[in-house]
Amino acid sequence: MTASQAPSGFVLCFCRLQDGNQLYAFPCDALGNVDMDSLSEKARLNYLYARALRGLQVSWPAVRRCA
Repeated sequence: MTASQAPSGFVLCFCRLQDGNQLYAFPCDALGNVDMDSLSEKARLNYLYARALRGLQVSWPAVRRCA
């Protein structure tokens, strides 16, 4: 994900627990709210997957500022 894909300047990040190198990142606001309507179908499915499996297969999310 690039900064241009995160107009607010923030992304919500989830890391896979078994392979910390794989990262799911979604544009969000400073509080971590993701506008699901603005996501592509694939990104929406990945977001729902990460949200459903947080703490089990992916880490709890962290809000990060885009550089």
